[in-house]
Amino acid sequence: MRVILLVLCWVGLFGCQASLAASKQIKDLIGLVSPQEVLQANSTFAENYQTYQPSENELVATKLLKGKSLTVLFGTWCHDSQREVPRLLKVLDMAQSELTELTLIAVNHAKQEPSGIYKTLELRYTPTFILFNGSQELGRIVEKPQVSLSEDLAAFVPLPH
Repeated sequence: MRVILLVLCWVGLFGCQASLAASKQIKDLIGLVSPQEVLQANSTFAENYQTYQPSENELVATKLLKGKSLTVLFGTWCHDSQREVPRLLKVLDMAQSELTELTLIAVNHAKQEPSGIYKTLELRYTPTFILFNGSQELGRIVEKPQVSLSEDLAAFVPLPH
């Protein structure tokens, strides 16, 4: 029993050090950033952007976001952000998105950033994708979508009367 515990502690210690070393190779962004800064600062984001191929349903769903704005709070250190943010950027590019505004806000490990918008938007988990129609929040996706980001976001858009 003592040997197993010792081995688990050893693996845990070196596993943390390895992931710490890997995370030091990533430039942590904080505050308002552009899509280009996100993709340039982090090779994982860039690789995930390049390899992701949105479905036709995602591209069609993205068109339904026309005239809306999207705010994304994320961490460059967060594995869910590393997966979902590049996917969002790729589908927006491929669908030639007509969002009114895309706001990307990078937070630190404490999920904070200098402007304090993380408080206003009540950030709890990263990434958080918040869709707005003007100043009205239509909905948010936290950490990961149920179907896809585009399709889940499009489900928040009210149908025309």
